[in-house]
Amino acid sequence: MARTLKRGAAFVALGRALTSGARGGPSLGARIGALPRMIAATARGRYDGGLRLAMMTAATAYIVSPIDAVPEMFLTVFGLIDDAVMVTWLAGAVLAETERFLEWEARRSSVVPGHVVP
Repeated sequence: MARTLKRGAAFVALGRALTSGARGGPSLGARIGALPRMIAATARGRYDGGLRLAMMTAATAYIVSPIDAVPEMFLTVFGLIDDAVMVTWLAGAVLAETERFLEWEARRSSVVPGHVVP
C-alpha cells in the first residue's frame, strides 16, 4: 500500500512539475540548471536533499544498469514496465526536488546573513 502511494505521489509530482512552467512555476530549463547547484549545496551541507539525491542516484543506476530486477530478456513487456515506472518516478522526483530547491534558494537569497544582537 505505501509503495503504491509513493508511486502515485511521484506521478502526481511529475504531472504538476511538467505543467507548472505554463502556470508561472519554474521552467524545465530553470529546473535542469538548478541540478548542479542543488548537488553542490547538498554536498556542502547547506541543503537537506542528501537522502533524496541518494534515492535519485540509485534510481538512475538501476535504470542504466544491465542487471535488472525483472529481466527484459525473459519477461519482455513486464521487464520494460518496471524500467518505465522507474523512469517516470525519477523524472517526477527530479522535477519536484528541483522545484523545492529553487524555492529554498529564493528564500535564502532574501535573508541577510548575520547575528541577532539582543
